[in-house]
Amino acid sequence: MKRRYFLLSGVAAAATPVIAGLVPTLANAQSSPTPKETPKETPKDSASTEKKEYRYYTRDEILNAGSDFLGVTVEALGGAMEKIFADYGDHPTAYIAGTEASGAIGVGVNYGKGNLFMKDIAEPTHIFWQGPSIGFDTGANASRVFTLVYNLKDPIFMYRRFPGVEGSAYFIGGLGVTYQRAEGIVLTPIRAGVGFRLGASVGYLSFSKKRRILPL
Repeated sequence: MKRRYFLLSGVAAAATPVIAGLVPTLANAQSSPTPKETPKETPKDSASTEKKEYRYYTRDEILNAGSDFLGVTVEALGGAMEKIFADYGDHPTAYIAGTEASGAIGVGVNYGKGNLFMKDIAEPTHIFWQGPSIGFDTGANASRVFTLVYNLKDPIFMYRRFPGVEGSAYFIGGLGVTYQRAEGIVLTPIRAGVGFRLGASVGYLSFSKKRRILPL
């Protein structure tokens, strides 16, 4: 009996350190918080990325808008448009629909007003233009002007002078077309009216928010 008592006492004494070591381990396991899952990054909204890029008008949109405003058929306007598309592409970022009056006795002046249309802007921007010109005739005329605008990102960049591109004036299908360029922005005015003067393309147009008396 005494022998069995001594054996059990020895086993208990040997197990005491092991049990004592397990207690802190179990306590730490119970007190440690459950690791949280790392939140996944939500993908960026693709629409916000698209807003950084300016939108274009398609060929059909331009042809329909231009023919309606100028009062000509799509076929008649198509000839002038094909030349413009060949030179600058068929994705203008804006267009201007307006009217223009000009007069000349050797040296002429142009005054115009219209609306600037852009896809990312709900309402059109009212805009004026004026400028001197050099012609080879005497007289006055009024015309409707439909202008394709390339590389324009915001209407504020329109308020500047746009010199005419030398040698760009020509007639196609009874419509007069000229090119103007400034700081990478290209304008392609298409004019339809009685007495249109190609000489008016030699000069520049200054665009502004308000009408200016002096064409400078």
